[in-house]
Amino acid sequence: MTVRITDFKYVSYLWDEAKAAELAGDEVALLIYRSNLLGADLRLTNYGGGNTSCKAMARHPLTGKETEVMWVKGSGGDLGTLKQSGLAALYVDELQSLKNVYRGIDHEDEMVELFNHCIYDLNSKAPSIDTPLHGFLPFKHIDHLHPDAAIAIAAAKDGKAITAELFNGSIGWVDWQKPGFDLGLQLRQCLDENPGIRGIMLGSHGLFTWGDTAYESYINTLEVVERCSLYLADHYGKDAPVFGGQKIESLEAEARKAQAAALAPVLRGLCSSKKHMVGHFTDDARVLEFINSNDLSRLAPMGTSCPDHFLRTKISPLVLQLDPAEDLSDVAAIKSKLIPEFEAYRAMYTAYYESCKHANSPAIRDTNPVIIIYPGVGMFSFSKDKQTARVAAEFYINAINVMKGAEAVSSYTSLPRQEAFNIEYWLLEEAKLQRMPKPKALSGKIALITGSAGGIGKAIAKKFIDEGAVVVVNDNDGNRLAEADHWFNTTYNADSYVTAPLDVTSAAQIQSAFDIAALSFGGIDIVVNCAGLSISKPIAEHTEKDWDLLYDVLVKGQFFVTQAGVAVMRKQNIGGDVVNIVSKNALVSGPNNAGYGSAKAAQLHLSRLNAAELGEDRIRVNVVNPDAVISDSKIWEGAWAEGRAKAYGITVAELPAFYAKRTLLNEVILPEDIANACFAVTGGLLNKSTGNVLNVDGGVAIAFVR
Repeated sequence: MTVRITDFKYVSYLWDEAKAAELAGDEVALLIYRSNLLGADLRLTNYGGGNTSCKAMARHPLTGKETEVMWVKGSGGDLGTLKQSGLAALYVDELQSLKNVYRGIDHEDEMVELFNHCIYDLNSKAPSIDTPLHGFLPFKHIDHLHPDAAIAIAAAKDGKAITAELFNGSIGWVDWQKPGFDLGLQLRQCLDENPGIRGIMLGSHGLFTWGDTAYESYINTLEVVERCSLYLADHYGKDAPVFGGQKIESLEAEARKAQAAALAPVLRGLCSSKKHMVGHFTDDARVLEFINSNDLSRLAPMGTSCPDHFLRTKISPLVLQLDPAEDLSDVAAIKSKLIPEFEAYRAMYTAYYESCKHANSPAIRDTNPVIIIYPGVGMFSFSKDKQTARVAAEFYINAINVMKGAEAVSSYTSLPRQEAFNIEYWLLEEAKLQRMPKPKALSGKIALITGSAGGIGKAIAKKFIDEGAVVVVNDNDGNRLAEADHWFNTTYNADSYVTAPLDVTSAAQIQSAFDIAALSFGGIDIVVNCAGLSISKPIAEHTEKDWDLLYDVLVKGQFFVTQAGVAVMRKQNIGGDVVNIVSKNALVSGPNNAGYGSAKAAQLHLSRLNAAELGEDRIRVNVVNPDAVISDSKIWEGAWAEGRAKAYGITVAELPAFYAKRTLLNEVILPEDIANACFAVTGGLLNKSTGNVLNVDGGVAIAFVR
């Protein structure tokens, strides 16, 4: 069977002849182009997975002679966004000569350091463990990918026989073995024993395909994956229902979201017993088909097969024994059910480590689950940051696809526990983890800053993201929120923040914002009450409407946002921070300011009261008192600025200088100054401080607390 370009149904043909023609003659540029196309289709490879290579002639910097060099994706990185800086470049002859010093499979890890003696481009990326797998094959262009359709066959009990029959012997087979030098030798042996094959299936692992040009390699890869996909599609539900048929029904979409939002903070707290984790939730149709099935109880404990999968998802998921429609309102009762399940999972993982560890194995890592399944509702994942949690979920969906395919054509087989352990606790993987940058001060933290589409709130959100947090950006002004969304999207990656409409006078919108935080990130750690407004009028001109608006937004808004945030924090039981942006006016009497000043005073004392009550929950409540932060602030638009200028007998344009001159430091206060203060009280150095007031006003002596 020959699959033509127009026949592709299960993969995307993205090759642009015109674009490729522009790169003609530059094999490395064509490698990058091909890699980006492959990485753009998640049916071909998953995020950060797989590697590609090309071999071409280059001038030796010392001899000046033409010599063969291999460019291969280096350690880490993602094919979809790969650039030349992400490639390792090695002399092919020198890489081949490493065979002369290879001491056998028990010593193959030492070969990784020897890769450095083969480097052609000294500024290139560090070579990955898969380097010899490309280097020992003679082809000019090679793709090593982890397509779900191929791994489904590779992980099937009869995978070798299916591969031989499906491809009429044109695809070789190499049994499972941990990636490394010896696997590269086995690939070459397979080729030598099967001359003329177009690729090799790696048992339980993935696929190698190749070509003499970038295009030939690309089209070969697509054709092989397409054929695997067609084969699986022909078998789904043919002999038996998928995953043994459905055992339970899912809740309706809105009910699933409501259950997930209610449960996520409880799960996050239990998963954060070692360090703060960030969550992700999905109720993707593929997930629901699996988690609602009769075969869930059999397949989930087996774990995943491909190393790329279980390195990110742990050996197996935790399947919750909760009814989809369980009443989650009694948090204590739910925890009494969940805590034994978590303890059992931790014990299982510890037993797995103890039974498989070697004398030189790294210390046991966090024993909490990464993937948590709630039948009828969806799947949660928890990790050090949002991106890692989201990618873990994506990889488990890959594993679901693999199990579905393998079960359709044969029966699914996972890696033996010892083999899985040897990958998870591989000393080379540990070294990679140790080389990763240290976490930032707010890594693993989730923040909601009211009024964060502009001014002080936006500056705080930016500072928190810069320091590693994820943020719920919100505002009561839809246009302003849309503008902020665009700004954050172009400044940060999509995993750094989420948006929510939030009018702090609306109980429904307050609850919705915290539900969004729970669904997007798992819960909340930091609440910053920043939303505000100002009305400056003499006593005679103040109206009841003015008074109610000030107190509804500043006082009631602060209280009810804090109340909702505290409810989430208590579910998590890992402490938290409430920071209230109040004002110098809470302490200082000024003209034409009765409503605003008294509301600010109420905010300040409310903060003290909350600090006194929430200490036993390890929830700190602190105040930042700014003054005259004019830049990008809605408060200073229109009547307020005019009112303050009139009160002081100056023009609006003179206000910034006026406020600066009356301070001890003669400084103009900027939104960034307030953001720095908020970081100071939440960044870890003041974890034993609560009930404090931090002035950021340039020094206004009459506003000193003591």
